[in-house]
Amino acid sequence: MPPLRDLVIGSAGHIDHGKTSLVRALTGIDTDRLPAEKQRGITIDLGFAALELGRFRLAIVDVPGHERFIRNMVAGASGLDLALLAVAADDSVMPQTREHLEILGFLNLRGGVIALTKCDLVDHAWLDLVEDEVRQLVAGTFLAQAPIVRTSASTGLGLDALRSALADACQRVPDSDDPGHFRMPIDRSFTLAGHGTIVTGTVASGSIAVGDPVEWWPAGRRLRVRGLHRHDRPVERVARGMRAAINLTGVHHSEIGRGHELAEPGYLAATSILSVELAVTRDAARPLRHRRRYTLHIGTAEVTASLALFDTSEARPGSIQRAQLLLARPVVAVWGEPFVLREQSPPATVGGGRVVEPTASRIRPRDRVALDRLERRTDGDPPVRVLAALERLGLEPPDFRSLSRESGLPDSQLPNILTKLHATGALVEIPLAPQRTTFAPSSRVAELEDRILRVVQRGHAARPRLSALRRGEVVAALSNLGPEPLVCGLIDRLSAAGRLTADRHSLALPDHVPRLTQAERKLKDELAAAICSGGLAPPDLSQLTALAGPRAASVPDLLELLVIEGRIVEIGGGLWIDRQIEQAVRAQVSQRLLNSGSEGLTMAGLRDLLATTRKYAVPLGEYLDRQGITRREGDLRFAGPALARDSLAEPTQP
Repeated sequence: MPPLRDLVIGSAGHIDHGKTSLVRALTGIDTDRLPAEKQRGITIDLGFAALELGRFRLAIVDVPGHERFIRNMVAGASGLDLALLAVAADDSVMPQTREHLEILGFLNLRGGVIALTKCDLVDHAWLDLVEDEVRQLVAGTFLAQAPIVRTSASTGLGLDALRSALADACQRVPDSDDPGHFRMPIDRSFTLAGHGTIVTGTVASGSIAVGDPVEWWPAGRRLRVRGLHRHDRPVERVARGMRAAINLTGVHHSEIGRGHELAEPGYLAATSILSVELAVTRDAARPLRHRRRYTLHIGTAEVTASLALFDTSEARPGSIQRAQLLLARPVVAVWGEPFVLREQSPPATVGGGRVVEPTASRIRPRDRVALDRLERRTDGDPPVRVLAALERLGLEPPDFRSLSRESGLPDSQLPNILTKLHATGALVEIPLAPQRTTFAPSSRVAELEDRILRVVQRGHAARPRLSALRRGEVVAALSNLGPEPLVCGLIDRLSAAGRLTADRHSLALPDHVPRLTQAERKLKDELAAAICSGGLAPPDLSQLTALAGPRAASVPDLLELLVIEGRIVEIGGGLWIDRQIEQAVRAQVSQRLLNSGSEGLTMAGLRDLLATTRKYAVPLGEYLDRQGITRREGDLRFAGPALARDSLAEPTQP
C-alpha cells in the first residue's frame, strides 16, 4: 500500500462566507482558537485542522477573510498545494473573494476546489446565478477548471461531494521538486510549561528529526530540535507538506515568531535585496513606481520594500517586469519562491511574482552583465540557471546547499548538470589542492586570468631588472580575487597553457627579459662575489648598498634577481649567502643531527659547528627551521621533517 501523501490546503474567501464553519463540518475541528474570534464570530488569525482522504493527508490552513487581516491571510497562504475557495450563496462574489483569489494566483497554486456555502439559504435559480458569477471570476486563473460544489455546513449538504472533489484535486497535484533541505517559515511562537519555546509552521521542503540542529533566520543562530509534534501528536520526524510544531532549545519564545524561518544549517542566507520577476495586477489602481515603497509578503514575513525598476520609471497594470526589491530588514528566500506585493496606503494587492536571485547585489540599470545574468536566472532551463547562479556565487567551490538555494534544484540533479556544463566548456575546473578542485564559469575565469596577467605585467614594469616575480608577492597582490588556493589554481592554469612561466617560487610572462644596463650587470656580479667571499659572515644590506655607491637604488632588485637565478639564498634579517655555501650548511647540520640521535643542537653548538658568530648563527638557525632541516624545541634543535637519513631534501627558497 502506498504511503500517505502530505499536502497543504488553504481556505480563502470573503469574511462571513463560512470558511471556518465548512472546515469544522469537514474535520470536526474548530479552527477559531482565540477568545476574540469566538466572541466576535470572525476569524482573526490562522487556524489549523487535519483531514485524511484516502491516501492523502491534508493539513488545512483556515485564513481570515476580513480585509484588515489580509496580512495574516497571506502568511497562512505560503506553502499551500491547493485552495478551497468559499463563496457564500447568499452574498456571491465580494471584494475579499477577488483579492484572495489574486493572492493565491501569485503563490503558484496549481488547483483546488470552489465551495458554494450556505446553499440552504437560497433557491436553485439564485444558486445558478451565483455559480455563473463565480465561473466568470475564476476564468483564466488556476481555478478555471476547478469543480464548484454546493454545500451547507449547517445541514451537511454536499459535504461528501466536497470530500470527493478534494480527493480528486489531490490526485492532480504534481510531485514537486523538493530540494531536500529542511525549511519551515514560522507562523506562530509560544511557550508551554516544562517545554520552553515552540514554533509552528508548514514544512516547505526537506525533513527534520528530533535532535537535529537548525538555523534560525534571519538571525543566523544555531538552535536544536528538542521535540516535534504533528496535529497534537509527538513524532520523530516531519517532512515537506506537513504542519509541524517544533520545540526548540537555544532561543526564548519572545525572540522568535512569525516572519522568521528555520532551515538546515548552511541552506539559507539573509539578504536585504531580492531580484524578482514581478507581475502587476491587471486591475491595479495605478502603475507601480520606481523607488516607491510597498509591503512585501514572502513566506510568513511582511517587510517594507522599495521597488527598483531597470528600464522604466513605472510598471503598468498587467505588465511583467524584472526588478529588485530593496528591503527595510533582511529576509530569506530561495529561487522561484513566490511573493505578494501590496500597496501601503490604501492597502491593496498590486502585484506578485517569484524570486530569481535570493541573495542579490544591487544592479544598476546600465550593468548589462548583471542584467544578462538575471535574465538567464529567470530561464526555466536548469543548466542555464545553474551557470548563472555560479556566476553570482563567485569562485568558491560550489556548496550544493547554496547552489540548490540559488537555482531551485535538488542536490541530486546538480552533479550531472555540473558535469555537462564542464563537458561543453561553460565551466572550467580549477585545481585547489592535490585532491580538491572547483568549477567556475569559463567567462569569469577568463576575466580573472586576464587580471592576473595584468598584475604580472605591471610587476615587470615596476621592476624591469628582475627576470621573474616572487610568486608569494603576486598571490598577495591578488588576494581580492579570492582565497589563496584559488589564485594559485588560476596561476597554475595559466602556466599549463603557456601564458605564464611559473614554478613554486616565481613567475613571469613567457616573453619577459630582464632589462639591465651594463653597469647593473657588473654590479650584480660584484654583489654575488661579495656575498660569496663573505662565507658564513656575509655583508648585510647596508654594506652591500655602500658597495654599490651611486647605484645603490638598484641593489634590492639585483639581489632579488640573484635569488631568482639561484646564485644566492636569502636567510632573513637582511642577510644573503651563496647558494653553494647554503647547501654545505644544510649538509653539515643534517649530518650532525642525524649522527647525534636524540641529542639536540644548541645555538652555541650550531655557532661552533659552522665556525661563525652568534650574529650569523641565529638567522641561519631560523632559516633552517623554516626549511624543515631543523625543528626547534626550547633552546635545542632536532632533525626536522625535511631530513631523511639516506638523502638530503632538495633545497627550497625561503
